Amino acid sequence: MTVQEPPSLAEIRAYREVVRDRIVRTPVHEWRGTEVAKRAPDMRISIKFELLQMTGTFKARGALAWMLSLPKEKIQTGVTAVSAGNHAVAVSWAAHVMGAPAHVVIISPANPARIQQARAWGAKVELIDNAEAAFQRVLNIEREDGKTLVHPFEGRSIAIGTGALAMEWLEQAPDLDALVIPVGGGGLVAGVSAAVKRIRPETAVYGAEPFGADSMFQSLTRNEPVQAKRVDSIADSLRAPNAREYSFDLARRHMDDLGRVDDDEIRRAMRLILQELKLMVEPACATATAAALGPLRERLEGKHVGVLLCGSNIDLATFSRLIN
Repeated sequence: MTVQEPPSLAEIRAYREVVRDRIVRTPVHEWRGTEVAKRAPDMRISIKFELLQMTGTFKARGALAWMLSLPKEKIQTGVTAVSAGNHAVAVSWAAHVMGAPAHVVIISPANPARIQQARAWGAKVELIDNAEAAFQRVLNIEREDGKTLVHPFEGRSIAIGTGALAMEWLEQAPDLDALVIPVGGGGLVAGVSAAVKRIRPETAVYGAEPFGADSMFQSLTRNEPVQAKRVDSIADSLRAPNAREYSFDLARRHMDDLGRVDDDEIRRAMRLILQELKLMVEPACATATAAALGPLRERLEGKHVGVLLCGSNIDLATFSRLIN
């Protein structure tokens, strides 16, 4: 397998300088609830609230980094994207920021909050109820209309955006012993882990992945990107059907380990976050918490652990149905 070169810290710093008035420096807060203390009495947990980012998720960072890498003529022609919703929203916002037209495809059924957001940012939105057909449609848009496809998790630009998140986080909490990061396609954990190991190599980076959408785990097991045969999890934002070469290689070389959680563990984490942090989060956002308090707990005992709330675009009806 070809060894992929991660973004340099200089590239990440340059990106942060360019977007400093567009990207939110999301806060970090130490979690001191009574219930979390019962579940992990020897763990100090600091939460990074990336759900307060533009568009409601970390996806805004990578989408804008990708847009900034495009030449002027590509910006004028516009961009396209396909996702379960959050990436489509982020691309819609980034296109708005850059003055570019956007035509996005959202895999249905999708959370209504995400569809509404994408339209609110001015994108043309298509809903397609089959993932394979949705990906084919976006390729047709790229070919027929000349629009640039902004990939949801693969590529150097995505790693620059997610690496910026890591750099920001370590400035806010420089004594973190470990980070726990949700894993879907792998672009988030790839960029975060690669940056962390250059800034503070002693900080461990753990992935958190649903059992029902574990393409990264399967890829690590086989030491190559694989296509999952079946994807089934309530964490729809993490249901990437495969890993890709660039993000997989960065994650493989820089991530310390991966903890998998089932849907019931994710639901319990959603309830806990609502109870103690007073936040209504989507399943993907609760996955890192579930892993930190579940399969990774013994390894994190006695540590100062950063847990990422990666984003949350969910409506009340869907949230209530999922946790009940």
